[in-house]
Amino acid sequence: MILLDTNALIWLHQRHRRTRHLDNHATLYASPASLLELQILVECGRMRLRAGTTVEDLLGNARLLLDDPPSADWFARAIDVGWTHDPFDRLLVAHAMLRGWRLATGDTELVSRLGEPRTLEL
Repeated sequence: MILLDTNALIWLHQRHRRTRHLDNHATLYASPASLLELQILVECGRMRLRAGTTVEDLLGNARLLLDDPPSADWFARAIDVGWTHDPFDRLLVAHAMLRGWRLATGDTELVSRLGEPRTLEL
């Protein structure tokens, strides 16, 4: 199973060439943490959506499902991810670890820290 980090979710929505590595995966998962991060980016003006589009619209891909892990287990796992102080990276790494899924990311630090078996580098 593959969990998309926030950039991967954006790239999939934009049909960016970096997502070609995802073509072999029938089902992909997004995290509620990514939706919150995207909403914050929109609200502070660091990201713009097309007119009439909401953050939830990024989930409009038939291959993409929103996963909802139990929050107590998820946040307990995030406590152990002390090597990053980015709260969204921490939550995404914890989400992937909790589920035992690979994290699709273009973030070289995440790839380096988690290693190839736990990531899919985009």
